[in-house]
Amino acid sequence: EPSALILLVHEQNGSVIPERDFQHRFPRTYGYLKRFEQVLRQRRDAMVQGMYRRGLPFYAYSAVGDYTFAPWKVVWREQASELTTAVVGPRDAKPVIPDHKLMIVDCQSQDEAYYMCGLLNSALGRFIVHSYAVAIQMDPHILDHIRIPRFDPGNPVHRRLAELSKGAHEATNKANDAQLRQIEEGIDEEAAKLWGLSEAELREIQASLRELEGEAATEVD
Repeated sequence: EPSALILLVHEQNGSVIPERDFQHRFPRTYGYLKRFEQVLRQRRDAMVQGMYRRGLPFYAYSAVGDYTFAPWKVVWREQASELTTAVVGPRDAKPVIPDHKLMIVDCQSQDEAYYMCGLLNSALGRFIVHSYAVAIQMDPHILDHIRIPRFDPGNPVHRRLAELSKGAHEATNKANDAQLRQIEEGIDEEAAKLWGLSEAELREIQASLRELEGEAATEVD
């Protein structure tokens, strides 16, 4: 759930609005930010300090790109014992900007986001991550290890994964665990179709994943 409104002083391509241009286009906003210049310049973010050394304005943010403005995003926690992804969509026609400790994959449509989220949350996706990831570090390079075909709205498996993933979000919001488990089973079956696995192979991966996640939970405790 969004907790704040953010004044983002970047163009939609991620570049910082130049100071003179900002003064001309948004004089009152610039005047407001100017009151906090000294506080902003004291930020301890190493990336921000590097931006200052390159001559960028005092109000610049770090880690902003075109992905920041994407209407739909798939996110997951960087610090976690297992991979749990979720879909974030726009609120009041404005993009939601996730916290910097969340990994982001930008998507251009709702269905694409739910499709990708479903595959990453599937038993197969999580099993692959468990096979190489550090116990409590879900790094941003997960997609280098999981082959996710580009979303095709004409592909029935892709569409079904998007539908099921959306249903899983709704069941989670309603705390309907029984419905969620049923949907997750459907996601696993569709993911197995997409990646060409047999039912026997899927069941073996599901069983192995339960063991791996149990071990990970014990280590974290």
